[in-house]
Amino acid sequence: MARYIGPACKLCRRENMKLFLKGDRCYTDKCAFDRRPYPPGVHGQRRNKPTEYGVRMREKQKVRRIYGLLERQFRRNFADADRKKGVTGENLITGLERRLDSAVFRMGYAATRTDARQLVRHKHIQVNGKGVNVPSYQLKPGDKITLRDASKGLSRVQVALETAGRREKPEWLDFDKNSLTGVVRALPDHAGITLPITEQLIVEFYSR
Repeated sequence: MARYIGPACKLCRRENMKLFLKGDRCYTDKCAFDRRPYPPGVHGQRRNKPTEYGVRMREKQKVRRIYGLLERQFRRNFADADRKKGVTGENLITGLERRLDSAVFRMGYAATRTDARQLVRHKHIQVNGKGVNVPSYQLKPGDKITLRDASKGLSRVQVALETAGRREKPEWLDFDKNSLTGVVRALPDHAGITLPITEQLIVEFYSR
């Protein structure tokens, strides 16, 4: 499957905010955004007034990069949200949060969503006792997420769990650190998602 393999720190600088794509590094003085808080490139420090189109596009790009999706994948998620009943923007963010790789990251099994996607792909994650290796798998209320027994001793998982306390835990997801078990309490809603996202701008971008 296609994926972005370029420098992650440039994405944060391009979106003018920390996207926390490098895990623990983002909390240290090595963070590229803290050292150079302006867009990359030779013209990065120019001050240009953004257009309405530019504001909407940047919001779409920001959310797409937070969740680690390519344009075709993100557009497909938007189309699915648009077909469902309810508010399209809220449907989109709910669908992105319900992804298995996103929940694995939220619980602290992985330091980044990229690492979470790799854990899922390599069959380290189980849902309701069965192995699932599809990162886009949509979780439902009551689903139980666990690490495979043979994977609980992975050093990368242990390191991620130690630093996960810096991130705010979502209310829709319960996690027991002792048993390394997560349970989906309810579907995530807009109020329970703490990310700085204005989903209406994304709806306006695709509706132009």
